[in-house]
Amino acid sequence: MRIVITEQPELVIADRVAAAVRDGARTIGLATGSSPLKAYGELIRRHRDEGLSFAGVSAVLLDEYIGLPPDHSQSFARFIREHLTDGLDLAAVYAPDGMAADLPAAARAYDELIARFGPVSVQVLGIGANGHLGFNEPGSSFTSRSRVVQLARRTREDNARFFGSVDQVPSSAITQGLGTICEAQEPVLIATGEAKAEAVAAAVEGPVGVGCPASVLRRHPHATIAVDEAAAGLLHHRERYRLPDT
Repeated sequence: MRIVITEQPELVIADRVAAAVRDGARTIGLATGSSPLKAYGELIRRHRDEGLSFAGVSAVLLDEYIGLPPDHSQSFARFIREHLTDGLDLAAVYAPDGMAADLPAAARAYDELIARFGPVSVQVLGIGANGHLGFNEPGSSFTSRSRVVQLARRTREDNARFFGSVDQVPSSAITQGLGTICEAQEPVLIATGEAKAEAVAAAVEGPVGVGCPASVLRRHPHATIAVDEAAAGLLHHRERYRLPDT
């Protein structure tokens, strides 16, 4: 696993996605939330200004809330359309079906879809304040597959700002499992801000185990974690990770 500390971690993420696309990627994985927004803006700029083409590339989302239709203002399917995919020429975008009548079957079908389109060349990731990856909360098995999960109270509290109150945040979701995520050829995680410093330190320098789901990336030979100075604030060995020009 490679750790990069830089004031523009979004460029590290955009560079890795762009390199995968230029190398012939068929499938890329996308995360939602505020962490990757600048990276997505940079990819749209490169598509518009530099001719970076995503034609022939499909995208798969990490997760989706249960009970929110795709056009709901807070659904991840809508988020990714508004903040990235409407600005690119992707062949297709797939998300878990959080409205399915049989949710466990929908989760299994999504895992099968990813396997069919895979391998995922580069998987964009964020990290939760409790170390979750996708919606894999602490305690998730490192071999878990796409499935229905209950969201931790802290996760719902962290996301309440998007909904108005914690009671309006869905209590469950369909997420890619940690095993599914780690089948990507290159996972790339971005974290910014002091609020993510504790989770980043646990993932990078704490014990590798289910207490911090993101620590699974330390078992992946090609994972990259890109963070800004604030998110790196609790790392004991941060001078080893800092880019030379920062």
